[in-house]
Amino acid sequence: MFRRLLLFLTFLLAPKPSYTGPAPYALRISCGARNDVHTPPTNTLWYKDFAYTGGIPANGTRPSFITPPLTTLRYFPLSEGPENCYNINKVPHGHYSVRIFFGLVAEPSFDNEPLFDVSVEGTLVYSLPSGWSNHDDEQAFVEALVFLEDGTASLCFHSTGHGDPAILAIEILQVNDGAYYFGPDYGQGTILRTDRRLSCGAQNPKYGVDYSANHWGGDRFWNSITTFGAGSDRAISTNSNIKHASNPPNFYPEAIYQTALLSTDSQPDLAYTMDVDPNRNYSIWLHFAEIDPSVTGAGQRIFDVLINGDVTFQGIDIVNMTGDINSALVLNKTFAVNGRTLTITIHPTNGGHAIINAIEIFEIIMAEFKTLSDEVGALQTLKGALGLPLRLGWNGDPCVPQQHPWSGADCQFDNTSSKWVIDGLGLDNQGLTGFLPNDISRLGHLQNINLSGNRIHGSIPSSLGTIASLQMLDLSYNFFNGSIPESLGQLTLLRILNLNSNSLSGRVPATLGGKLLHRVSFNFTDNAGLCGIPGLRTCGPHLSPGAKIGIGFGVFVALLFIVTCLTCWWKRQQNILRAQKIAARDAPYAKARTHFSRDVQMTRHHGHENARTATENGPSLLS
Repeated sequence: MFRRLLLFLTFLLAPKPSYTGPAPYALRISCGARNDVHTPPTNTLWYKDFAYTGGIPANGTRPSFITPPLTTLRYFPLSEGPENCYNINKVPHGHYSVRIFFGLVAEPSFDNEPLFDVSVEGTLVYSLPSGWSNHDDEQAFVEALVFLEDGTASLCFHSTGHGDPAILAIEILQVNDGAYYFGPDYGQGTILRTDRRLSCGAQNPKYGVDYSANHWGGDRFWNSITTFGAGSDRAISTNSNIKHASNPPNFYPEAIYQTALLSTDSQPDLAYTMDVDPNRNYSIWLHFAEIDPSVTGAGQRIFDVLINGDVTFQGIDIVNMTGDINSALVLNKTFAVNGRTLTITIHPTNGGHAIINAIEIFEIIMAEFKTLSDEVGALQTLKGALGLPLRLGWNGDPCVPQQHPWSGADCQFDNTSSKWVIDGLGLDNQGLTGFLPNDISRLGHLQNINLSGNRIHGSIPSSLGTIASLQMLDLSYNFFNGSIPESLGQLTLLRILNLNSNSLSGRVPATLGGKLLHRVSFNFTDNAGLCGIPGLRTCGPHLSPGAKIGIGFGVFVALLFIVTCLTCWWKRQQNILRAQKIAARDAPYAKARTHFSRDVQMTRHHGHENARTATENGPSLLS
């Protein structure tokens, strides 16, 4: 008795597996919502809508009971572009379960079931199948396990021409960095898309939160399955605690091991078959716990596991491998499926019956290489400068997924950087009205640029001359003005240059004119101000920039001198006119003074004459 009590106390006091450290990052968005929302029964917080590109908020309906009870969504009409995204920033580096719930627009005019593609971090992970909205199961959402390394999460929705993509909610939940390790290919280069997750023998589907699961498990959804086929099995359950259930890194909830399917005497094998896409790799996780009360020790139940008829695991004895009954066992296998079905068979070799508690199946998707970030930034700048119409989209990554590249952007894989680069721009006749920014030179791998037939204005950026790989440049039929940059002559690979039908002026650079003799095709016509090559007007003497500045300065000084002289002449004329007016006004007074002076002078003259006569005639009588 004492020994049994000691063992019982040891079990109670033994440390349970736990994960220490900060709580996992969790972000939930209620798409189309203008305010934060809390949903029952767990009072889960869903943040109001943000981080999207394009789209229209609207009222929405839930296509499935497993969809969160939210009433709004965001849909993306094709008129706003074929590619639309949620670009979420400040996501800590780590491993994440990303789940996207689909919805249906709650308006009578929306009667088409939307069919579209979903990509995560530039990798296509899911294409909605026809009829998805009529299935009350996992088709109401897509879930993927992905490593997020650059502090962002990009979730994009690509139109296929059948209805408008409509997104009800988004969840980004951090999980353990080692969760679902499946072998050497595991890591940043792979994405696991959840195909299905089944709790065998369970009566109702549940999320991890309903199972009181550890948050580092990512709040997984476990669908219930009560039988693999009529009469082929029966459900069993237990209330006993399950050992080794919630261990890291996967943190499986204990409840999935408390139910199971057990084969019958008439059908000893348990077989589960599902439809899959051919030529794909799948990571298969099988869960077992010996909860059948008829089995009390090792050796009483032994079975093989076959996948598509191949023996994958042989001689499985749950009690022997775990050390006890009611103890969790997890088996994992990566399997390449060539056909369109995947069948998992539990074949008993001893004990008569097969058992299974839960099944998880993931499609292994190789992550796409992204476009060089500097070139993505250059294209975003170009998008704003040229005023690209919404219908072109240009959201997400320009080159991936490869099924949905940006319209007008040609991609090439660069082995040196292991990134995609842009080697061509074809945006002719798109109604562009902006200008060509200097940042276009950051697209350093461009070979062809065609922007003809638009209404682009401004000067041709000299930075184009730094794109050494450029072979064709067509800017014809626009409104470019100014001169042709001398730097274009540095493009040694340039073979086609069409600048016709613009408003360019000045001399065609000599370096370009010289290439006309080397089997290149240049067109400079219909630019009234251009000169310097055959077919254009003759240019005047060529002046250096310094000479032009000197001439301009000389002309300015001459004009200043002429203005000064004219000003002085005008002032002199004004003074003369003013003097003449004064003289005319004072004329009578001047004449009177003149006569008076003359009379005085004559009087004095006669006086002097009389005195001289008297002197000559002798002394006066008075003397």
